[in-house]
Amino acid sequence: MILNKDTAEKTAELLLQINAIKLNPKNPFTWASGWQSPIYCDNRLILSFPAIRNFVREEFSKHIEKEYGKPDVIAGVATGAIGIGMLVAEYMGLPFVYVRPEPKKHGRQNQVEGFLQKGQNVVVVEDLISTGNSSLLAIEALKEAGANIKGMVAIFTYGFDVAKENFKNANIELNTLADYNNLLELAVAKNYISEIELKTLQEWRVSPSTWKI
Repeated sequence: MILNKDTAEKTAELLLQINAIKLNPKNPFTWASGWQSPIYCDNRLILSFPAIRNFVREEFSKHIEKEYGKPDVIAGVATGAIGIGMLVAEYMGLPFVYVRPEPKKHGRQNQVEGFLQKGQNVVVVEDLISTGNSSLLAIEALKEAGANIKGMVAIFTYGFDVAKENFKNANIELNTLADYNNLLELAVAKNYISEIELKTLQEWRVSPSTWKI
């Protein structure tokens, strides 16, 4: 769920302004999964815009403390959420760790990088939620390292039913700054897309794995 309606609208507008989110129903993108998609989201661009990254950092920090209390540690999911997660941790005056997709093949073979004590309360920062599978794998790695997971926050979610089900089954609370529904509302209101394009974007979300233009 979104943390705040006003925050969701502001975040969506900023992401559209810097092309971190691109909407192109007439010429779809191809995701790594092979899915055809009228939307592409690259939140790494946020780090290149100081005013926007500060907005995201401060909104995350405010809502993390409101929703979960002040945790002991902030964790970022590699690689997309390392930068913004570290900014949040610095702003809140907290330690930071990050989670690799899998353990390193050499050295200490860490999957969780940084200093984490068993029993510490951790809020996990993610940049983007699609199915939620990779995010939940990161949470499992943190649990195996002894962390007490308070919840996860993300910049944006597509709001797929499969993601909602995955987080529900894992008993993990997910809160986001912005989501797909609020993005579409804002995009129409600000003339980023037409009503016809809105219909295409809504149809895609119903069955993204089989959608074709």
